[in-house]
Amino acid sequence: MLLAHTSSTLFSEENCQLLQHIADRIAIAVGNADAWRSMTDLQESLQQENHQLSEQLLSNLGVGDIIYQSQAMEDLLQQVDIVAKSDSTVLICGETGTGKEVIARAIHQLSPRRDKPLVKINCAAIPASLLESELFGHDKGAFTGAINTHRGRFEIADGDTLFLDEIGDLPLELQPKLLRVLQEREIERLGGSRTIPVNVRVIAATNRDLWQMVEERQFRSDLFYRLNVFPLELPPLRDRPEDIPLLAKHFTQKMARHMNRAIDAIPTEALRQLMSWDWPGNVRELENVIERAVLLTRGNSLNLHLNVRQSRLLPTLNEDSALRSSMAQLLHPTTPENDEEERQRIVQVLRETNGIVAGPRGAATRLRMKRTTLLSRMQRLGISVREVL
Repeated sequence: MLLAHTSSTLFSEENCQLLQHIADRIAIAVGNADAWRSMTDLQESLQQENHQLSEQLLSNLGVGDIIYQSQAMEDLLQQVDIVAKSDSTVLICGETGTGKEVIARAIHQLSPRRDKPLVKINCAAIPASLLESELFGHDKGAFTGAINTHRGRFEIADGDTLFLDEIGDLPLELQPKLLRVLQEREIERLGGSRTIPVNVRVIAATNRDLWQMVEERQFRSDLFYRLNVFPLELPPLRDRPEDIPLLAKHFTQKMARHMNRAIDAIPTEALRQLMSWDWPGNVRELENVIERAVLLTRGNSLNLHLNVRQSRLLPTLNEDSALRSSMAQLLHPTTPENDEEERQRIVQVLRETNGIVAGPRGAATRLRMKRTTLLSRMQRLGISVREVL
């Protein structure tokens, strides 16, 4: 261009056409490069935005491992947020698999004691002969084999939070000692004579009806009142079906990542089936069903039908009646005919038990159901004890 400016005759018309052709080609290349760079930037921006939205969605939908969108869970977590800031004793009640430990961890993580790890003990998993030592510790020589002093969970949790899982299985003979710790904030080791002050925030959980146990004299009423300062009742999964699609997608993504599977979709019909089942094992059972489905899926869409078809051949994780009931429901989804048949069966048993629902001679025991499960089904089927009798 500089040469052309100094002399207009330096380039022939043919040279100018060639230069124009080269310039056009360069312009196209530069334009394509700019467009490619813009598309790449946009793609990266969209990927980042998608990741941020996913993280924000999980953050909005849950606290930690809590995935939800139901009003029932929203109300529960509002109570969790309130009680977490205090040192009040919390009693978490709910059926097996509803996430009682998850709620306990959420309370601890939101509390002023969150800098220390949550100390926990399962009262049903330790033999009664060892549970006292595990809770309160023992001095050297307290019994045969006690060659060293042992600190119990209350001592370990000093200044921290202690989670007493399955508190309904605490033996009667240990209940007065736990009551004393809750009242006096001090312990005495097994075989010892010295009292040790402890600053422990207690969270207890159970899947049993403690008040019924109190009435049957299987649980001390004074201990119940000490534990029941701030009760939290976890809703069963069947009472919050709107959470099932979110949980199913969460578990599918989690299991697929763990197993290196490229599963990124759940068919609408599969979600509809999942939402129609009763889930006596609750969230834990749903997670197990999704895990089996991921294992059996060949493709990028979760094959729940394959899981149902093959479930007859799969060993169950345990042989309790709740899981057998769940497998039966997986194979025979709820229909109006099944509902009417179940309604007649429940009504008949209620009449035979004179309307008694709970207890060893109650309808729930006769039907091999938990009391809460039977009450939920009675409500769903429109069964009233007064009308039955």
